[in-house]
Amino acid sequence: MLHIGCHESSSGGFVAMGNEAIELNADTFAFFTRNPRGGQAKPIDEKDTKTFCIFAKEHNFAPLVAHAPYTMNPCSADPHLREFALEMMIDDLKKMEYTPGNLYNFHPGSHVQQGADVGIDLTSTLIANAISATPDCTTMLLIETMAGKGSEIGRTFEEVRQLIDKAEEKAGMSLETRLGVCLDTCHIWDGGYDIVSDLDGVITSFDKVIGLKRLHAVHLNDSLNVCGAHKDRHAKIGEGEIGKEALFRVINHAELRELPFILETPNEHNGYKAEIAMLREAYK
Repeated sequence: MLHIGCHESSSGGFVAMGNEAIELNADTFAFFTRNPRGGQAKPIDEKDTKTFCIFAKEHNFAPLVAHAPYTMNPCSADPHLREFALEMMIDDLKKMEYTPGNLYNFHPGSHVQQGADVGIDLTSTLIANAISATPDCTTMLLIETMAGKGSEIGRTFEEVRQLIDKAEEKAGMSLETRLGVCLDTCHIWDGGYDIVSDLDGVITSFDKVIGLKRLHAVHLNDSLNVCGAHKDRHAKIGEGEIGKEALFRVINHAELRELPFILETPNEHNGYKAEIAMLREAYK
């Protein structure tokens, strides 16, 4: 069965998001843990989360893929912004325990003229500290693969591997049960990985560098840009440079097909519903 959903507004709470997912014929969804362009988070409604946990089990939901706010920059040159990012991540991970066993995705950040090595060092420190501060957390933290726009880190599989290795070194233990990766099809395409002509080669490279056991979710997006553009502009499925046939191969790939897929295409409710129907039809 294809596990697929899209980004939904969290304004109405978890049960409302669950009901929207059912309306879309989805069995997972993504949501921002707080204002995506700010830092404000809504308080947890325990009645809502308890009801949703029952609802999700009854409807056989796949893991949800929460998303950290865009304003979180774990490798900012400003130590106060890094501290704020750490506080947000710890708070989010603790709140995620009201809906346990799900996934929390974040952008590894922009080094802003400090250099990629410094950025990787700073973000890996934040990861290690956030995980150490939440020892009983059942939520898997996911590093998102990035397009390489500006000074983003995580633009190559090698940089993602460095983040994992350094975080484990700083935490003083294996983080295999706490730290993984979310692969974004638009981002890796824009980053130079040709999933149209050589999907198998890209997946083999991911496995060799990072390890497929670390891959826990996929953001399924087309791209407005050519491969290697480093621009990160999402397109609707089949309306970009990747194309629907290549993305159909992604959802059917033997190493990916059981993962939760999240649409981040520029759509509203009916557009997502149509895309989910198309992808379910293409899933073999």
